[in-house]
Amino acid sequence: MSTTAPDRTRTSAPARPWLIFTLVGIAQFMVVLDTAIISVALPVMKAYLGASDSSIQWLVTAYVLTFGGCLLLGGRAADLYGRRRVLVVGMLAFTAFSLLIAVSTALPEMIAFRGLQGLSAAFMAPSALSIVIVTFPDPRQRGKALGFWSMIATGGAAVGLLLGGVLTQYADWRWNFLINLPVGVVISILVTRLVPAHAPQHQFRSLDIAGAALVTAGLMGAVFGFSEAPVWGWGSAATIGALTGAVLLLTAFVIRESRATQPLIDLTMFRFRNVTGANLIMACVYGGNLGMFFVLTLWMQDIQGWDAIRTGLAFAPFPVILGGVSTRVGELVHRFGRRRFLTLGPSLVALGMLWLCFLPVHGSYVRSVLPGLLVMAAGYGMTFAPTYAAATAGLAPNQAGAASGLITTSQQIGGAVGLAVLAGVAASVTASRHDADRALSVTIGYDAGMAVAAGLALIAVLLAVAVIRRRSAI
Repeated sequence: MSTTAPDRTRTSAPARPWLIFTLVGIAQFMVVLDTAIISVALPVMKAYLGASDSSIQWLVTAYVLTFGGCLLLGGRAADLYGRRRVLVVGMLAFTAFSLLIAVSTALPEMIAFRGLQGLSAAFMAPSALSIVIVTFPDPRQRGKALGFWSMIATGGAAVGLLLGGVLTQYADWRWNFLINLPVGVVISILVTRLVPAHAPQHQFRSLDIAGAALVTAGLMGAVFGFSEAPVWGWGSAATIGALTGAVLLLTAFVIRESRATQPLIDLTMFRFRNVTGANLIMACVYGGNLGMFFVLTLWMQDIQGWDAIRTGLAFAPFPVILGGVSTRVGELVHRFGRRRFLTLGPSLVALGMLWLCFLPVHGSYVRSVLPGLLVMAAGYGMTFAPTYAAATAGLAPNQAGAASGLITTSQQIGGAVGLAVLAGVAASVTASRHDADRALSVTIGYDAGMAVAAGLALIAVLLAVAVIRRRSAI
């Protein structure tokens, strides 16, 4: 019988909080890494599998669809069945599906396993974040922890591009997945032994299956519709039908949750202006973030002709600057409040993206890319920690998992939708031009896509000014 005190009686941080943070941070890093690490390996995998451009992209889409669509379910499961338990089960499943992907030889089974890997990640991410929240009850320490968390959540994508390039070029594309095996097994064992067990605070442990089905189908429908719109056409019946169906399903979910006795997500959380604002800000900012990585990767490889290693190294300054800023911003936010940083951070992100709206056909990394990349990294470092804090502050402990699932859902769905819109705009602008130099047409399309990303960051600034309360600290 466990002697660990349940969350409702814990008023101070558990022993060795930073060791706990390190373990769950590695789990979160695995999730973020697998979103990006496959990107530079896709050309090699396409050649190995004999797949087309449209079909190979499903290795990315299948992961994003199930991950983003099932995050609310994963967050609620953490609240009902225990954060540590759900994290470990999700991590072991994630590790197993990584192995199955690595040994697969056919694209359909590989896509299916990537979808199941995304489902496993949907149970890992909100569980890990909610463990961090309850591990650091002191506002100052929580702010510091969320600063490091934002570095993992955002900088991991840049690290993934670099690591994916190294593994693909010097080992084999399968190692992009096999690398999860030793990490997943070891961290699962350590989490089980060292992270305190969470005693669920609900007498009735039943998931709202109907609500879960509605929100998962609705979110997946939205991501699918936006992802396929560039192929189908933005005004096509298929695109309109998919997005309309997604809206109807999500509306039905809200109605269901307002009447359910054990809802998947407590809608009263949205009475907190900061919670609502933080989720909207996260969706906008991260939509531009994924789009930025997408555009720059294509510009570097397809227009500049860089290989996977050089492309990965080009992003190396990003996590360094992001980490340096985000790990120090927590104390400043505690002193001056979130609103200033949720205004300044996205403003810097928009400024950096505006610099990248002028990518040339024959560009210099130092002149064309690096200044915008450094400014954006500083802006993201100022943005994510106060956003995570605003999305989870003021809520009851038994809402930590749901709130963590919600902000992570906003991040992933916003990223997926933003990327789809950005890619669609870039493709449309390129198709509308008739330049003799094809590279010029493509580059102008990329510049238009970066303008969309900058616009999303500016929307986040307006949301911070209009919605986030002035007097708020971590």
